[in-house]
Amino acid sequence: MGKPRLGFWQIWHMSFGFLGIQFGWGLQMANMSAIYEYLGANADQIPLLWLAAPLTGLIVQPIIGSVSDRTWGRLGRRRPFFLIGAIISSLALIAMPNASSLWMAAGLLWILDVAINVSMEPFRAFVADMLPAEQRTQGFAMQSLFIGLGAIIASALPWLLINAFHMADLRAANGIPHTVALSFYIGAAVFFSAVLWTVLKTREYPPADMVAFRVQQQQRQGLGTIISEVVHALGHMPKTMRQLAWVQVFTWLGLFMMWLYFPVAVAHHVLGITDAKSPAYAAGVAWGGLCFSVYSAVCFTVSFVLPKLAAVLGKQRTHALCLSCGALGLLSVAVIHTPNLLLLSMAGVGIAWAGILSMPYALLADCLPEGKTGLYMGIFNFFIVIPEILASLGFGWVMTHLLNGNRLAAVVGGGVSLLVAAALALRVQTAEQAITA
Repeated sequence: MGKPRLGFWQIWHMSFGFLGIQFGWGLQMANMSAIYEYLGANADQIPLLWLAAPLTGLIVQPIIGSVSDRTWGRLGRRRPFFLIGAIISSLALIAMPNASSLWMAAGLLWILDVAINVSMEPFRAFVADMLPAEQRTQGFAMQSLFIGLGAIIASALPWLLINAFHMADLRAANGIPHTVALSFYIGAAVFFSAVLWTVLKTREYPPADMVAFRVQQQQRQGLGTIISEVVHALGHMPKTMRQLAWVQVFTWLGLFMMWLYFPVAVAHHVLGITDAKSPAYAAGVAWGGLCFSVYSAVCFTVSFVLPKLAAVLGKQRTHALCLSCGALGLLSVAVIHTPNLLLLSMAGVGIAWAGILSMPYALLADCLPEGKTGLYMGIFNFFIVIPEILASLGFGWVMTHLLNGNRLAAVVGGGVSLLVAAALALRVQTAEQAITA
């Protein structure tokens, strides 16, 4: 029996938790490189210190996806994971700005990323669980809307606090500005509250055959079983998924290079400030965070029109168009010397971000086997985190030996990677096209 169509507010409630998840990601992406520098890190150390994010995603998401596929209880299948991840993430966000050393901050980032992944991966499967095929693009677009809204506020918070409360020259003993610390405390409250809203306001569909499901639950489900299941699924990926994998690799390599270096590139190369301990440097990084909020604001806006655009152009062309806008945005940073013009560059990135958060998942959900959605969504994350792991392990060497610490060159390299991803997106076949090809 097909799933019933859901109304606007039902989709709204089931997606609202992503507002909190993205609040956590937004604070992390806009501030962690600067936090590392406040605690004494050099430019070539930053990629390795960011290793936590992709490595935890590589390990945690397929495991959580597989386990959540087999879960059913009072809170349903996916919602227990939403809630557990939100509690731990909120505690990690509170602890982060109180880190007393570089490696303490790196350790807290590992904890934060594990917890965010526990919440986030089931949210992707949640859309496929709850919505019929014709509404999935709308469901993923609604998630993009909340991701954009959460990131707007989270990325801009330190800048807003500087200008509203004149806290730019106030720092804790560890060198981290009070504006950053207060932003993380606010983020903890928003993360937990938004996820709790989705947990309380939604109900999940029980398995169609509960008897067979209970038998499956009672079967051996140790780590070895999960690993075997992941390996088997990797070898039997649908054709659409294999094609999307390469799009994801180049997309997220480009994004990771931007996240690593854009805020500090603004301070170093656009504003010309190199002293990480100066108030002007903190203000420059905060401006970089505000730029991130602009791309998130554009993402929020574009999310409303993406389903209609995809209906006209097709999901593949829509995604390629979005990625091309992001590539041009990052490439343009190379010729910009006025901070305000960076907002235009980030508008292009915002269009790309809206597509990245919805189009690949809408294409993927249509080709996945029934009952394996969580597992395959977790595996799909491999093609996000593997390029990030490679960048974390190797890009420090590139910064030292090839780029001479030039953070701006890394951002531009991210634009080139997005352009390659756009070209590959045009080659992706939908599930229907792959069957008839």
